[in-house]
Amino acid sequence: MQNRNIRSVSAFNNELKLKGFNVFQIESDGNATRIYSRKDFYKICLTTGKSIVHYADRSFETDGTVLFFGNPHIPYSWETLSTKYVGYTCLFSAEFLQLSERSESLQQSPLFKIGGTPILNITNSQREFLNTLFQKMVEEQESDYVHKADLVRNYIHLILHEAIKMQPSANYYQHTNAASRITQVFLELLERQFPVESTENPLRLKTPQDFATNLAIHVNHLNRSIKEITGKTTSTHISERIITEAKALLHHTDWSIAEIAYALGFEYPTYFNNYFKRITGTAPSSTRAAIV
Repeated sequence: MQNRNIRSVSAFNNELKLKGFNVFQIESDGNATRIYSRKDFYKICLTTGKSIVHYADRSFETDGTVLFFGNPHIPYSWETLSTKYVGYTCLFSAEFLQLSERSESLQQSPLFKIGGTPILNITNSQREFLNTLFQKMVEEQESDYVHKADLVRNYIHLILHEAIKMQPSANYYQHTNAASRITQVFLELLERQFPVESTENPLRLKTPQDFATNLAIHVNHLNRSIKEITGKTTSTHISERIITEAKALLHHTDWSIAEIAYALGFEYPTYFNNYFKRITGTAPSSTRAAIV
């Protein structure tokens, strides 16, 4: 039985990578929600039931119907509390979605953005409409239609637009000037380093100068651009993201604090302890103890 499960996992992942997407009903294919590579695929999940979702360093307790958006660059885990849990899941790669200039703004939305809102509460009428979209994706996936990938892609975009309408954000705005482009590239470069999955590949870019050098611009130009567009300093963005990842690692892994320190690019655990305490006001050990 174990060998059969291994083959099933391998077949699922191979098919997913080949097509770039997969849609299924949760109650009929529950194992599939746990076997794909989260670092490669975005996830949209429409579920009805009671659960706790741990997303980065935050936890969301849900009871009812919710729409969840999983970013492959942000660690998350799902605890199902209900005896009955139903819904749909759609997995897709960024390459499959073929991001255009317009759809890139959706990827930068609070739905997938670090520190954003990955879970939306859904009304009955909204659930009926979204159920229809997921059902159509399942039907197209199983059909022989030559252009079914295009249809699935359109349904994904439609779900994203519907979610944006449900919870608009004051920060949902795309600047088009040079400062904005620099800021977008910086934020993407920062986010690409996460999640940290091994102590063998520590963070490479940790200071504003590191990013400026990588982007081939002067650090002052980078700092001015980041401050103009986001209202935060470059150092603040970096430190907040490192601390978010540190909290997630303390929460989701059994790594020692020394291992977490090395993975996040700190030469000595003491440096990490001082850094973490200066920003959060508590020691890493205290944070982990509070989680447990």
